[in-house]
Amino acid sequence: AARRVLLLGEGNFSFAASLCGAAGTCLVATCYESEEEACGLGGAAENIRRLREGGAEVLFSVDCTKLKDYFLPGKRGFDCIYFNFPHCGRKAGVVKNRELLAHFFHSSAEVLTEEGEVHVALCNGQGGTPADQPRREWHNSWQVVAVAAGAGFILSNVHPFEAETIHGYKCTGYRSQDKSFCVEGALNHVFTRSTPLPCFKPLSCEVELERRKVSFQVPQALVDKFNRGFLELNSNHPVRTIKEKLTAELSQAFPLQDTDCCLSLLHPGPLNGVCHSNVFWITLSPEETPSTEEVPNGLPKAVLSSHTEICRGRDRNGWGNVQEGHHNSHQYCLRPSLLPYAQAVIQRGASLPGTLHVLSGPVFRKCLITPSSTPVFHEMVFACAVDRGTENSCIQMLVKNIESSIRALHQTVSSFKLSIRLEEATNFGTAELSDFAALESQLSDIDSLICVETETSSSCVGIVRTDDDELESSELVAVFASLNLDLLAMLACGIADWRMLWTSDSRFLCQFPRGELRLFKAFSLYPPSYVHDVSFWVPDGEQFDEVAFHTIARQVSGEMVTSIQLLDSFQQPETGRKSLCYRLTFQSCDKALSCQEAAEMQLLLREEIKQRLAVTLR
Repeated sequence: AARRVLLLGEGNFSFAASLCGAAGTCLVATCYESEEEACGLGGAAENIRRLREGGAEVLFSVDCTKLKDYFLPGKRGFDCIYFNFPHCGRKAGVVKNRELLAHFFHSSAEVLTEEGEVHVALCNGQGGTPADQPRREWHNSWQVVAVAAGAGFILSNVHPFEAETIHGYKCTGYRSQDKSFCVEGALNHVFTRSTPLPCFKPLSCEVELERRKVSFQVPQALVDKFNRGFLELNSNHPVRTIKEKLTAELSQAFPLQDTDCCLSLLHPGPLNGVCHSNVFWITLSPEETPSTEEVPNGLPKAVLSSHTEICRGRDRNGWGNVQEGHHNSHQYCLRPSLLPYAQAVIQRGASLPGTLHVLSGPVFRKCLITPSSTPVFHEMVFACAVDRGTENSCIQMLVKNIESSIRALHQTVSSFKLSIRLEEATNFGTAELSDFAALESQLSDIDSLICVETETSSSCVGIVRTDDDELESSELVAVFASLNLDLLAMLACGIADWRMLWTSDSRFLCQFPRGELRLFKAFSLYPPSYVHDVSFWVPDGEQFDEVAFHTIARQVSGEMVTSIQLLDSFQQPETGRKSLCYRLTFQSCDKALSCQEAAEMQLLLREEIKQRLAVTLR
């Protein structure tokens, strides 16, 4: 079918005439003026004649804010809409022109196909994006990306509007007159439809514990991240590709055994050594709670799925049994790490020394909102039992193969240099550890960190540790390495925002054919951000749970909060009451987020923290 193109605000129709006759294009050219007024503009009559002779449809007195009124339902499916240099006319200021654009985008949404594009050409500086050189102050620009977001559009491309390359084009309409205006440095902004903001419904997940099927309510902050299947065989997600390539590389140096099939999502609490507020607790109803019958060495069978029972417990730094008085016996948590599962595999001792066991899957953690902190990510753990005295050479071989894999992954998609190093964990204080490594250090002692540096960033992507207390045989030592596959995918493919890995927009996955890694190209450019402050009194005598506050922000915004900054802390001398003031920044990496939607999220946040954290809003 022919590509249907709608041109708005054409003035002298010279732009439309330049497109007339393009193969496979059905052109509809319009202007706001009447036919008589339009034909009075220089060259317009000749351009209109050429358009009609070329089979284009020409319409007059078309209001760009009411487009559906001019086309019958069957004629509204335009593949592309052009609006070059929109303006209210005369000396209208930026506010009036923003309003014009807002109404235009809403109107365009009613006549555009789902995969269609809206092209808006603006003079240099008007758009208010970093692409403008020089860039105007935000309040003095047309704020085109934020305005478009209100109608569900994202900016997917921006490039120079090169008037000199358009045959016969002559700009006109300066202050509603037949006069040209300066188009030097002008930009063409290409907008596409955004996927809608999610409306998360409660989600139940069914798992097997102690050979019984039980279901639990998924924490609302994780609803869109459950059952995504990134690591499944038919997945072309870059996280899966990273795992495959790492496994292939390591299989050249070690005999490998994959044990993913027997890992349960749930584990009975509490976790010794792990802060209670760092995990997602799950409460099962009494009738669903499996028994905590023990296998030797103390780890409840409930930790396992029914496929295979391989785990045995730890009594040092491990995930122990439910402790009386700490949590009731019906409470479980979503697994925050795969390391204890790897430790249990090694304890079982069912394979020959030197066999490298590979475990992978999503893990879940409550954490503060920072650019590198993720409430869920895919962990890959390697575990191996080796003869005592050979553990250092095993670590060196393991890290060397991991390093060559990471380097090869990076070089496939980027020419930028990458540096990988093994750092002694003792060189870092707890506050300096990445969120990924910090919780691993709570679960067990870390010997070394695997750090990756690019030209723009530095990340801890893995940890290495040895343990000579894991095994019954005093002749063997256990070696473990844990990698954050999500961070590796981001580094390899140039993905700046971890949230993009979890997007439901097909424009992400279509960039990664099965088994291939490529440099990611953003499809939402310069997303607008909105700042809101909230202040409140904390309950008397209580320590404010900041992690819980951040988790509520994740939940109510659907991960649209990118930053939470403590602006002020105040304590009343007379009463001792404490007040906190936080600044929240709302921004989406893949969806249209409007000013109104961000404000609604802020109102919901206020209500939620009032109810769940018992604060008194100010």
